[in-house]
Amino acid sequence: MLWILLIVVLGVVAYRYRVKILARILGQPERRIERQIGRKKDY
Repeated sequence: MLWILLIVVLGVVAYRYRVKILARILGQPERRIERQIGRKKDY
């Protein structure tokens, strides 16, 4: 039960901070990643 709760919490945190996490992993500016994510929502 604790594992499931931990996975859910980590998923929410990762989703909420996805731009910062992706910017750090990819080494690109946050603004560029926000534009990329925003463009995908249009479809």
